[in-house]
Amino acid sequence: MSEKAWSWIDHTTFPSRRGAHEPFMRQVLAQLTALGWSNSDLFGIEMALEESLTNAIRHGNRLDESKQVVAECKAAPDRFWLRVEDQGPGFKPQHVPDCTADENLQCCGGRGLALIKAYMTRVDYNDCGNCVTMEKVRAAAEAP
Repeated sequence: MSEKAWSWIDHTTFPSRRGAHEPFMRQVLAQLTALGWSNSDLFGIEMALEESLTNAIRHGNRLDESKQVVAECKAAPDRFWLRVEDQGPGFKPQHVPDCTADENLQCCGGRGLALIKAYMTRVDYNDCGNCVTMEKVRAAAEAP
């Protein structure tokens, strides 16, 4: 999608401190609401935002406030795009156990990644595993 087709673009950096991501989340959700996104889509995007941003703060940067999280977001009435990058060592998403497998139901890891994957149309990680890019595309019938 060309840059001209986006209705709103934002780029922010914040320290790896609990709650530091919340103003950015509120801003993104307010923009999507103004663009006519439905409550069900907003719920899914909010879940993906929360999980990706808190994972970067807690797991990526390990709550080290000297490390930054970089978030870039683009929104339009029919498309949402987000990139979140931390300064941590990264991880291999394919090595995270499937949280829906019977043997992992009592484990607390992997649920955030599963939620992101479930609610977004596309999710990609860089080779290092410290940057996730995701996109939500609305069906033509859903767009205002």
